[in-house]
Amino acid sequence: MYDRLTQKDIEKMEQEIEHRKLVVRKQALEDVKEARAHGDLSENFEYKAAKKFKNENESRIRYLEKMVKTAKVIKDDSGEDEAGLNDTVVLYIEDEGCEEEYKIVTTVRCDVLNNMISIESPMGKSLLKHKAGDRVYIAIDDKNGYYAQIKEIHKSDDETEGISRF
Repeated sequence: MYDRLTQKDIEKMEQEIEHRKLVVRKQALEDVKEARAHGDLSENFEYKAAKKFKNENESRIRYLEKMVKTAKVIKDDSGEDEAGLNDTVVLYIEDEGCEEEYKIVTTVRCDVLNNMISIESPMGKSLLKHKAGDRVYIAIDDKNGYYAQIKEIHKSDDETEGISRF
């Protein structure tokens, strides 16, 4: 499966890759070299920690490179009055009688605890391309779901907030 990312997401990943290769990798290698000089490696916690950090950095670089390589670049093709990528939507949840606000983002940027939902999630899929005033059915699974009404849509081109780890 390909991750659906915006061009801005890819650019941020490429920036992180470059930073990790040029700055973090160099520092991690220096830390390993310094810790190794302290003597007995079998009981040297600093050496083990430095090696672990170096390996985690290399793993992150490989992960980001794979994400960039396999990404499917997407654009927001929603209309001016429709919910789309990076837009904030205010919903009235009928079953609970309350309003909730969500920002629709790409998968790598989703953060449910901060009400940032993925375009791949059931709610994200249900809200895309709907207008304020529309009543949408949000399917949880094949048999369960709930209705919500879109109260407001706040359009945004801002992709900078909420990007986890890159």
